[in-house]
Amino acid sequence: MHPHIADLDARRGFAHVETWVFDLDNTLYPHHLNLWQQVDERIRDYISRFLKITKDDAFRLQKDYYKRYGTSMRGMMSEHGMDPDDFLEFVHQIDHSPLVPNPALGDALEQLPGRKLILTNGTRKHAGAVLARLDIDRHFEDVFDIAAADLEPKPLPQVYDRFLKCHGVDPARAAMFEDLARNLEVPHTLGMTTVLVVPEGTREVLREDWELAGRDAPHVDHVTDDLAGFLSDILTRP
Repeated sequence: MHPHIADLDARRGFAHVETWVFDLDNTLYPHHLNLWQQVDERIRDYISRFLKITKDDAFRLQKDYYKRYGTSMRGMMSEHGMDPDDFLEFVHQIDHSPLVPNPALGDALEQLPGRKLILTNGTRKHAGAVLARLDIDRHFEDVFDIAAADLEPKPLPQVYDRFLKCHGVDPARAAMFEDLARNLEVPHTLGMTTVLVVPEGTREVLREDWELAGRDAPHVDHVTDDLAGFLSDILTRP
């Protein structure tokens, strides 16, 4: 049976959840702010400069590596021996000013019982800037970033294993919020309740098909286009 036609009881719920795990980009802030687009363009610029190729060629390579390796950076490291430190510093030098405080999200996070953690393929510095601009940084215990993951990205299984071990998280008592369905497959297998966060105001996600593959798969327990509202609803459920 289609999982979103299935009875709600067939999906994992939240009554047992004591650890709330959130992706960062396009999950804790709306996709339409295009903050990640700035990073995306800087990745293209870096690849173009590093390999001395055109922006168009860099774009094709960037998307190919992202699809095959989980991040463009991992592809560049594996295929071209790129040092990641300069790359990470360069691509996250973006304008965070489109982000403004989100008191509704802050209130919902504050009311959630238990721990809240960030699990991101980005850097701790970038995560800190995003959380501060949203004025929700105080609600999170810690950030597990690409450096903590030994420069290996989600959805590689070892990334989740390192995260769970580092923070002593029981996946059977945890929930994961992500904007990419493929990054929820391992968490679901580990026993986590999974939530796919899609762009605001639409259930049709305007991104490449391969990025969206699996959004209706059994490893996606819930889909929302309003994270703050969804978290508030969790608190009011019996």
